[in-house]
Amino acid sequence: MIVITAPTGNIGRRLLSLLLRAAPAHGEELRVVVRDPTRLPEAARGRVEVVTGSHGDAATVERAFTGADAVFWLVPPDASVTPDDAYSGFTRPAVQAFAAHGVGHVVGVSALGRGTPQAARAGLVTASLAMDDLIAGAGVAYRALASPSFFDNLLEEVDSIRDDGVFTDTVAADRPAPMVAAADIAATAAGLLLDRSWSGVDSVSVLGPQDLSPNDLARIMTQELGRPVHYQRQSLDELRSALLGHGLNEAFVEAMVDMKRAKDQGLDSGIDRSPQTGPATTFAQWCAQTLKPAVLATPEAADAH
Repeated sequence: MIVITAPTGNIGRRLLSLLLRAAPAHGEELRVVVRDPTRLPEAARGRVEVVTGSHGDAATVERAFTGADAVFWLVPPDASVTPDDAYSGFTRPAVQAFAAHGVGHVVGVSALGRGTPQAARAGLVTASLAMDDLIAGAGVAYRALASPSFFDNLLEEVDSIRDDGVFTDTVAADRPAPMVAAADIAATAAGLLLDRSWSGVDSVSVLGPQDLSPNDLARIMTQELGRPVHYQRQSLDELRSALLGHGLNEAFVEAMVDMKRAKDQGLDSGIDRSPQTGPATTFAQWCAQTLKPAVLATPEAADAH
């Protein structure tokens, strides 16, 4: 039995789709933990066991992890609480349930940066790495999918790219760093969940095929979209003010700012790519398959979707 948390999210829905196709051949049953079962895809109806609730809730994970052999763990973003509460606090009930129900293997979505000088002051990344340590202490075999920023984050800027030809971030325009497609995270997770011959605690870097700077992203988007796209660097103070203006938790906002600062200082850089295996979607491919249709859609159609 494989349990999938956050099955309607950006990574989880792709993982669920992969496992729906592959699990029967491996003799695996699937169970999902979801707040709103109506958001599950039609293909999953009747083919997965559904536990309704939050996977941060002790009673919910008690039900969800009973009889489970493996769990896909992803903490949903919650900018209304402190980073420790958002990551480790949310995860503590699951850690207790892992031990209580003898869950053997856990695959979790985490971040790059462990072992770097910036890791202790990297805000949300620091909180994510602390969550990994918490899970590792549960006695399970654990693989943390150490990931950089996602291509898919650019979908939050579709309107700006469509209307003004501009996207923003806080890093230097010429700083290259790894980036990855959410679909590649899902595919890596699926492989680990279906072939559980691994043991112990380790991280798996999922980096994407090449390091890219914001200038590189702008150039590739210009080519793939057939219209000029430019990068506009935002200061950390501007980012902080914008986030606080949306009413986010102040400690969470500072953790976001600290993470962005650490990334600009090279948090994600210097990772050895030689052992990389599995899928590696290029940014150009992602633009053609995902970003371009979103940019070309009318605003009304995008809102409806």
